[in-house]
Amino acid sequence: MRFTFLGTGTSSGVPAIACDCAVCASADPRDHRLRTGAAIRFVDPHGHDRTVLIDATPDLRQQAIRAGLRRCDAILFTHNHVDHTFGLDEVRRFNVVQRSPVDVFAEPSTLAHLRRVYTHIFDHEANVNDSFVATLIPHPLDPDSPFDLFGLRVTPVRLLHGRLPVLGFRFDAPEPHPHFPLAYCTDVSAIPPESWPRLRGLRTLVLDALRRRKHPTHLTLDEAVNIADRVGARRTLFVHMAHDLAHAETDASLPEGMRLAYDGLTLGPEIPE
Repeated sequence: MRFTFLGTGTSSGVPAIACDCAVCASADPRDHRLRTGAAIRFVDPHGHDRTVLIDATPDLRQQAIRAGLRRCDAILFTHNHVDHTFGLDEVRRFNVVQRSPVDVFAEPSTLAHLRRVYTHIFDHEANVNDSFVATLIPHPLDPDSPFDLFGLRVTPVRLLHGRLPVLGFRFDAPEPHPHFPLAYCTDVSAIPPESWPRLRGLRTLVLDALRRRKHPTHLTLDEAVNIADRVGARRTLFVHMAHDLAHAETDASLPEGMRLAYDGLTLGPEIPE
């Protein structure tokens, strides 16, 4: 089982358009951040290769090619914002390669957003031409109902993104793994009281940390560090960073066991350093 960070940047990406700041001009590849998304690759109990995406960013094509993704069996959506959903059209290529539909899991409000934006996919019979579109099977998520996905235990975690309720996900592997249980919590400004129990016993916490300055819908780095300390995971990796945070400089300031993630970072079966 491998967990890959396909992107770790905020909605504008890093470098940002028309910006000459030190981070946007950095030669450190870890400062180059596509929009935040991830992939879990594993072999299911029947011996089949599986790939599950978390969100479909506007950079999905580039991310998939860079990570060498050969299939996409399912997508878990955290919420309906553009930087987490506007790569859904790219999924059609996976349909061709694997000759099967892709399961899409999201809350009803997010599924409604996807149906509205991607009418050409969900109502393809109405297209003027017989267009090349993705084949998707939508599944509404209940935040109170864990489920099994190809042998991987998935538990939705209610989070707050400003005033917008969003989802994080806890993943429990079917066999012991140095990085799992893992919880993925992007686009967070607060964790409701009922969600804290679902973050117990983690080996890895992936958590939003936008910048050092206060933001109405994202955690600051200090706020994220405080939450990570309370969760007490063996390792915390921060995502959704803006160009305010330089990788090397920020990493050097973080407590032991906490680091910035970076595009392409893969957590595999090996024990981390």
